[in-house]
Amino acid sequence: MGRISKADQRNFLFLLGSARRNGNTETLARHAAAQLAPDVPQRWLRLSDHPLPAFQDIRHEGDGRYPEPAGNERLLLTATLAASDVVIASPLYWYSVSASTKLYLDYWSGWLRVPGVDFKAEMRGKTLWAITSYSRSEPALAEPLAGTLRLTAKFLNMRWGGLLLSSSNRPGDVLANTEALAQAKRFFAPAAAPGPAAPAPAEGVSP
Repeated sequence: MGRISKADQRNFLFLLGSARRNGNTETLARHAAAQLAPDVPQRWLRLSDHPLPAFQDIRHEGDGRYPEPAGNERLLLTATLAASDVVIASPLYWYSVSASTKLYLDYWSGWLRVPGVDFKAEMRGKTLWAITSYSRSEPALAEPLAGTLRLTAKFLNMRWGGLLLSSSNRPGDVLANTEALAQAKRFFAPAAAPGPAAPAPAEGVSP
């Protein structure tokens, strides 16, 4: 199975949403990323290093437009738009993504309404991936996390790349999970053969 090359014009953004550095989710993500060809650009951003203020919902105030992003918000928006593939690497916290990851996704709602950004059109055709670790050996516990991201991809007409997960509790446990590491080696293989964009969501659905 060949590696993904730059000829495919892929550009991966890895967003680390853990409250712990070098945890199992990040380790699993780095194992998966190691299978990308060296000429495929990768950018890694730790959300805790670029904190965002609490999200303010102003959709129904004035004209409903959001101001021009600045600071960490501008950095994250620019990185998101520049990527062909957005990889959410978040441990499972209370059956869903971490607080910093959810806050980042909340800002997507605002970016839909920033004049001149055209966020929904810009996200169309990109691929959204998810990587997570959880402390119990019940894969079904990660279904809410997968559903959140899969439906987000659907709403924005993105491709859903899938979920890579590992049962691992204490730091370093993932390194003993040979099945998860083997899956990590194959996880990004579909990126070598781009498929059709995800179908459009039902009318009236809005985050």
